Amino acid sequence: MTINQAYHDLEARFRRLSAIEGALAILGWDRATMMPAGSAEDRGEQTATLGVLAHEILTASQVGDLLAAAEAAGGLDAWQTANLREMRRGWIHATALSPALVEAMARATTKCEMAWRAARPKNDFASLKPHLQAVLDLVRETAQAKADKLGLSTYDALLDQYEPDGRAARIDALFAELEAFLPDLLQRVLQHQAARPAALPLPGPFPIEAQRQLGIEMMKAVGFDFGKGRLDVSAHPFTGGTPDDVRLTTRYDESDFARALMGVLHETGHAMYEAGLPAAWRHQPVGRARGMALHESQSLLLEMQACRGRAFITFAAPRMRAAFGGTGRAWDADNVLRLYTVVKPGFIRVDADEVTYPLHVILRYRLERALIAGDLALDDLPAAWNDGMQRSLGIRPPTDAEGCLQDIHWPDGAWGYFPTYTLGALAAAQLFQAAGAADPDIEPGLARGDFAPLYRWLRTNVHAKGASASTDDLLRAATGTPLAAAAFRRHVEQRYLQA
Repeated sequence: MTINQAYHDLEARFRRLSAIEGALAILGWDRATMMPAGSAEDRGEQTATLGVLAHEILTASQVGDLLAAAEAAGGLDAWQTANLREMRRGWIHATALSPALVEAMARATTKCEMAWRAARPKNDFASLKPHLQAVLDLVRETAQAKADKLGLSTYDALLDQYEPDGRAARIDALFAELEAFLPDLLQRVLQHQAARPAALPLPGPFPIEAQRQLGIEMMKAVGFDFGKGRLDVSAHPFTGGTPDDVRLTTRYDESDFARALMGVLHETGHAMYEAGLPAAWRHQPVGRARGMALHESQSLLLEMQACRGRAFITFAAPRMRAAFGGTGRAWDADNVLRLYTVVKPGFIRVDADEVTYPLHVILRYRLERALIAGDLALDDLPAAWNDGMQRSLGIRPPTDAEGCLQDIHWPDGAWGYFPTYTLGALAAAQLFQAAGAADPDIEPGLARGDFAPLYRWLRTNVHAKGASASTDDLLRAATGTPLAAAAFRRHVEQRYLQA
């Protein structure tokens, strides 16, 4: 079909915007991995300037007219129509904010992130608090501006940035469903585990270089292309960069190699999604990930669904043994599987098992809503966090480093993001079950270290769709149902009560 001129002009504008956003992503990766601490102010200037330039491209006076003209002219195919819809979504979010607010947020989050990096190892919430307060004030201002523009509540306006059309009312219902069975399930699983002989511990230490090489070996097995990406170290594991230049990070502990390895696999799931997005739409909004619920589904599908299952551990255990020169029964696949599926309430979210992980997320979701609404002051955050952990998991963090200082998201300005982790866990269970039903070679493939069958299905049913449809529509097409908790419940009950 003929592309109308207004739409053609918008594509060119969004291609330029994509290049700036890609540069910002690489600068953000560098800030987290290699940038000297003393360069934070200069980096803040760079990111603020580029952020304002990106904002100006998207909010220029003619963009609204171009959108209206492109919509009126028609003549677009299904992908172009979806792209135009996503262009308007981005434009609405951007025009809600003034350039001054965008610049202030970029500066404040850069300072706050660097303050967090210093505060966490020192267990020093007091030093972080003024920087975090500055970010929170700007987040509230952002939330109100977007709420006014979108006709949503302040929290929904923030959530919509990360999960398009996501709403707190639906999250509340899903989280209530999880809370209705998870506490009882947790106790049953703990009793089930206690009735069995304890798994044998793997003797360390585990040299960092050996951990790195094992992680790279597993990434290659999954299918990660090191010609278009790399693995580094950061204080908080993440995936950044662009679909053609994917940057992953992890962190290492010589006493426990599983933390880094599973972190690497988690981030590789994100990276595989980015790399699998439709190449023809690489620099357009429709070519991006649908939202963070699906993005987290891809990381959790790989880490939790696939790589903590018996098939993958059968493949991985001998390679773990070889990597660290292990001997004895502790390195047998059955024992490694037991170790990788231990359920135990812990303080750190990124190290949590599948059963307790949603309870970590639910706590953060409720705390950030209270902070944004002004119902909770930052002074009271550490105590509120610790009280919430006591209620949900029966444990109390001994330090703020193991409590409210552990995550980078709030210092980095990502408010409204946390619920997508558990939405992603629900989606991951749906997708993995549907994939297995569609292709019976997926499980045998994992036992061979062959992820191709799994990723053929994911490429076709998730990655290649980009942002062409809503999360629910993509899930409905791939699994038969919109986002729900049923598949996740089946999964955890089968893995942790029947093994």
